[in-house]
Amino acid sequence: MTEPASAPAADRPAAPRVALVDVARGLALAAMFVFHFTWDLGHFGFITLQAGLDPGWRLFSRLIAGSFLVLVGIGLVLSTRDGLRPGPYLRRLVTIALAALAVTLATRWMDPETFVYFGILHCIAASSILALPALRAPPWWTAFIAALVMAAPAILRSPAYEGPLWWWTGLSARVPQTSDYEPILPWFGCVLAGVALARFAVDRGWDRQLAAWRPTGPLTRLLERGGRHSLTVYLVHQPVFFGLLSLAVAAGVPRAIPPLPDEIPSVGGFVAACTRTCQETGVDRAFCLATCACVDQRLAGSDIGERALRNAMTAADQSRLKDAAIACRAGGAP
Repeated sequence: MTEPASAPAADRPAAPRVALVDVARGLALAAMFVFHFTWDLGHFGFITLQAGLDPGWRLFSRLIAGSFLVLVGIGLVLSTRDGLRPGPYLRRLVTIALAALAVTLATRWMDPETFVYFGILHCIAASSILALPALRAPPWWTAFIAALVMAAPAILRSPAYEGPLWWWTGLSARVPQTSDYEPILPWFGCVLAGVALARFAVDRGWDRQLAAWRPTGPLTRLLERGGRHSLTVYLVHQPVFFGLLSLAVAAGVPRAIPPLPDEIPSVGGFVAACTRTCQETGVDRAFCLATCACVDQRLAGSDIGERALRNAMTAADQSRLKDAAIACRAGGAP
């Protein structure tokens, strides 16, 4: 039996929005706030915990990123279930791509050593294109491809993919130094998993049933509102956190890692260079000075600091320097 003729996809009204997906996106935003604010507190020295180094918190951050990307796949299916609407699709894609570019430029200016080369917004933009063929594929097939994509780095990672031109793939044997890194492999697999899950639900008409639900309580309404405007919230929240904590530093709020005096007697060349490099990333000078002095003390008796100044460190030197920095930033005594 043939279906009755219908208006072109671009002219048909959009299918009803599923508020439950917005609420889920709002929950992911709330989890992201917890992680980023904890990271910021450690960055400014208000707590000794360093969320970017702690294994448990790093796992938490990966779960948050994965949940966002699964929701991207779900959203792609829901927004195209009655046909791809080129106008809204392209506007969303361009908006995300421009936001990703803005993040790259801003972080490159603030911290050239660890700027965001291919973060979650870059992954979302690329995945929104790569996932198009899967939107009408059988869910089981998409789920199978998702599993392959997730497993690909463990199988295909190779030194042949070293260098910035290949970092977006996720196949480099060396993970680049960056503050946000979600390469296509394996993270595109999360998007495909979301596509498969949503396609399975849409094929059974569950999306129409779920669309009838509306948030009633103040919390769920707040989460839904945040989920509807997740990109804006994502771009704004960190500048707000940094601004508030910078004001706290200026106001003299006590910190877990106490600031040192403006000058440290007998500061060596390594501490001075380390402090200058640290400050260039936007970190408070007192915290940088304290951390670099701690690292210098941990390296006492070696000439690693001298070799660092000459750019002549060995792999073993770099490993020892990294361990010392981690211990110092975690608040460990030298």
